Amino acid sequence: MRIKKVINNNILCVVDGKGSEMIVTGKGLGFKRKTGERIDPALFEKTYHMEGKDGQRKLRELCGQIPMEHLKLTQDLIEYIKTQITAPLNESLLVTLADHISFAIKRKENGIEFANPLEGAVMSYYPTEYHLGQHCLRVIERETQVNLSPSEAAFIALHIVNSELNTSMSVMYDITKLIEGALEVAEYYYQKKFDRESLDFNRFIVHLRYFAQRLFQTAPRQADEYDAAFQEMIIRSCKPHYKCAQHIGEYIRNAYQKEVSPDELIYLTIHLKRINLSGK
Repeated sequence: MRIKKVINNNILCVVDGKGSEMIVTGKGLGFKRKTGERIDPALFEKTYHMEGKDGQRKLRELCGQIPMEHLKLTQDLIEYIKTQITAPLNESLLVTLADHISFAIKRKENGIEFANPLEGAVMSYYPTEYHLGQHCLRVIERETQVNLSPSEAAFIALHIVNSELNTSMSVMYDITKLIEGALEVAEYYYQKKFDRESLDFNRFIVHLRYFAQRLFQTAPRQADEYDAAFQEMIIRSCKPHYKCAQHIGEYIRNAYQKEVSPDELIYLTIHLKRINLSGK
């Protein structure tokens, strides 16, 4: 291994024989070391690797800004999260979540806490990730003796979902707000509250999640493109649900200036029919 940069006495940025960059840690590992010097990997206590050059740069910068204990804690949390969900996680989660957790701990120590305005929505729409966020808070308290606000579970959950969907955090907020708005439209249309604990509701939320992701990332559907005869059959046989889908499309047009395609309206109609919200 060759040293690319000495970050501090305990952290180095090194490059292996294939040119892959990684962050390595160890007590006194960087003491009196110099760039270009070779170092024995047997001295490394922990290794952090990112594939992309942008990810490598961000990880390198982060290591100079937050306590190494926070990075290690975050990596341990991510390893646990990976055992609880099936979706692959974008590797950038290590940087974004470590940065968030470290900043949250620092804020708490300075007596500053933020409420998450989307906490209720996150609890309903991303229950698995929200429970993982709660688990993370318990581990953080155990390891750092810092009791973060319960609202932080929702922030952590959004980071996890963001990593699952492989999108930006700003888009993740837009996706969550769109889901919330679409559900408000549907509940008003059907004049009833949905059962947040039901399997059908969870399936509908998963559909809305990926539907919103396609909408904000301008990615068209690659499958289930319906022919005209099938569309007419759905519109005719599922009139109340198609009307609700149109209302949701109108909401999206007015709120986000985005058009919902005919195929998406049909797919949305099928989901509305499937959960049988109106009993028709």
